[in-house]
Amino acid sequence: MPKPLVWITVIAVGTAAYVAGAKAGHSRYREISHTAKSFWNDPAVKKARARTEKAAHKATKKAMKKIG
Repeated sequence: MPKPLVWITVIAVGTAAYVAGAKAGHSRYREISHTAKSFWNDPAVKKARARTEKAAHKATKKAMKKIG
């Protein structure tokens, strides 16, 4: 697996294990979930996602031209 995918997997599993094992249980999960949603919906993050998506599409088109 590529390194970024490995790190994403490790973080996801670690987060799931933490939430499942936390003594605070569901309330801690809600707190983490709220923080993650707030971050994801932040205007700066939305702009960064849009720029990244645009760059990925551009790179894909460029690669497709080289291939075919």
